[in-house]
Amino acid sequence: MRKRFWIPPVLIAAAAIGFFGFAPGFVEKSMNQIDGKPLIKVSDEAKTLHKTLTIVDLHSDTLMWNRDLNDRASRGHMDVPRLQDGNVALQLFSSVSKTPKNQNYDGNGADSDNITLLTIAQLQPMKTWSSLVERSLYHAHKRDAAVAGSNGLVMAVNTSAQLDGLLAARAKGPRPVGAMLTIEGLQNLEGKAANLDRLYAAGFRMAGLTHFFDNELAGSMHGLKKGGLTPFGRDIVRRMEAKGMIVDIAHLSHTGVAEVLAMARRPVVSSHGGVQATCKVNRNLTDDEIRGVAKTGGVIGIGYWDAAICDTSPRAAAKAIKHVRDLVGIAHVALGSDYDGATTVRFDTSQLVQVTQALLDEGFTPEEIRAVMGENALRVIKAGLKPLAESPTTP
Repeated sequence: MRKRFWIPPVLIAAAAIGFFGFAPGFVEKSMNQIDGKPLIKVSDEAKTLHKTLTIVDLHSDTLMWNRDLNDRASRGHMDVPRLQDGNVALQLFSSVSKTPKNQNYDGNGADSDNITLLTIAQLQPMKTWSSLVERSLYHAHKRDAAVAGSNGLVMAVNTSAQLDGLLAARAKGPRPVGAMLTIEGLQNLEGKAANLDRLYAAGFRMAGLTHFFDNELAGSMHGLKKGGLTPFGRDIVRRMEAKGMIVDIAHLSHTGVAEVLAMARRPVVSSHGGVQATCKVNRNLTDDEIRGVAKTGGVIGIGYWDAAICDTSPRAAAKAIKHVRDLVGIAHVALGSDYDGATTVRFDTSQLVQVTQALLDEGFTPEEIRAVMGENALRVIKAGLKPLAESPTTP
């Protein structure tokens, strides 16, 4: 007879505590790192200028992880205290609903998912375990909970009026941080246009069509087919523009990017990435794509991790920003960190003065730095939040 082993309940409980209590934090800490290489020396001029900037970051994935935004964390790249340290005025928080196993930049199928295990390990509500749209709605709840628990230090931004209120509040005294919701891949629609209305009602005001795999809307730059927009994808783009929801082309296939730019009636955003002129990685934008984004009146958010700028130095980010400025003008470039998005960077959000210094060293004027660090993004967001009928014709 096969001998049966009895496992004491206390050991089972200890194993469960270890898995649910420590594993998620360990995973986050291992995936979101700071490389520890030397930072550049920051001048008094940069420090003084940085304090006067209105800074906007177009993309972070912090809501994916199991921690309170209001608490200063010992892991990851971002939380409210560090956003305040970095003088960030508005942070766009992305909802990641699905990522493929063995994720890579070249080709991923849609038949696997890392996020399911993460939702279970983090003890998220059970409805998030099997539903992509529910995962995003849970992320919206986390943003709203952070706002409610911040004693006024975090303000939700869903409308132009709320954005104006944030900027007015920051001009008066203690500077609150604005929190706006965006989406990393509309696979969370689960093929249903009605889910766009649910996500909009929850506060989402920007969305990328694809993430690391092809979906019902379009081909991903990292998918298997890398095709263009589907009829469903075209319909969703039109619905987003009509509602006042900004279209993000980050991760979209080159064919899909061309098709979005050709049909766009609103400013288009590439929220986080780089440019192929300074870092030849497939997810980065070509010069023709940069010109296309600029033609819509949109902006390109430059990130700080290796695959975006082929380095982690703030000087590499500044060189990518300089290329966009020189190609299409200063009005079309912004910041898109991809903090807490399984990235390794040189500096976290508390140290954004590193970018200010790097831009000064590249010869940018204070007015140009103000535009890059936030004013360009604010212009596009204000325009994008208005329903199409209320907005002037885009360039």
